[in-house]
Amino acid sequence: MHLEVREVNGRKKYFLAHSFRSGSRVRKIRVYLGVELSGRELERRRKAAERELKERLRAGQLIRDPYLSALSPQELKELETLEARGELRVLHLSETDWVKFTEAFTYDTNAIEGSRVEAREVADILERRKWPEERSKEDISETYGVSEAVEYTHRTRERVSLKLIKKLHWIVFKNSKPFAGKLREKGVEVVVQNAYGIVVHRGAPSARVENMLKELVRWYNKNKEKYPPLVLAAVVHNQFENVHPFQDGNGRVGRLLLNNILLKHKLPPINIEFKNRSQYYAALQAYQNSHNIRPTLELMLKEYRALKKMLKRR
Repeated sequence: MHLEVREVNGRKKYFLAHSFRSGSRVRKIRVYLGVELSGRELERRRKAAERELKERLRAGQLIRDPYLSALSPQELKELETLEARGELRVLHLSETDWVKFTEAFTYDTNAIEGSRVEAREVADILERRKWPEERSKEDISETYGVSEAVEYTHRTRERVSLKLIKKLHWIVFKNSKPFAGKLREKGVEVVVQNAYGIVVHRGAPSARVENMLKELVRWYNKNKEKYPPLVLAAVVHNQFENVHPFQDGNGRVGRLLLNNILLKHKLPPINIEFKNRSQYYAALQAYQNSHNIRPTLELMLKEYRALKKMLKRR
């Protein structure tokens, strides 16, 4: 990082800048510090800008090789043999099973994002067209939207692509959000804060969103025969959430993408349960902070065990 000084109309403007390589191009990002600053004020603002630049750089990181960053050869071998050992057998879900899964997924994935629709109400909405009067039109619409997107993910032959990402977002939010199916425009930045006002996530810079999604698609296509499906799904889901390409709705689309990969590799879908949301958020934080996918894989295996129990109860 270095200080840049520009003189405009006889006044000095200060910027903190950093150059980095992205693919074959060298890019530069800047943070404006102010104009005609004293030495003490310049130093104070520079320290704050350094933290902001580091956050922006972390948000825009490309995918690291999960073989090198998180898993040992023994762990990779274990994942590759889970299905062979019968712990993660391919489940040929019946149409009845799909109805059960769709209702569970629709409730949980919306509840994680703050929907007030209760689990018992999902079947009323989807099967009986019975709308709870105390629920918002947005929550009702997104109940239908997620259900339709699950069905689309189940039926489509399309694998991860920019087109599929936009399509899933449009299906879920076409009746609730004016930006359904549209990536964040330039200048629309995302910062997620917790209840204490602490930044817990910063999306990729809006100017880089589309290119980073294209890089994610390229990574998947390059490695889809190299890694076990769970690793592929974990990395694509977590990197997608890091990019945060939409103004809203990224969590739901990311979990649909995760299932698209699993299904295309002949594994059953996964439902991240609302009761496990704290573990889910912690797994996302582990990936964002150090590209560690181990917590995500552990949660996915936990949810597979829950799925088997749910289907056996029928």
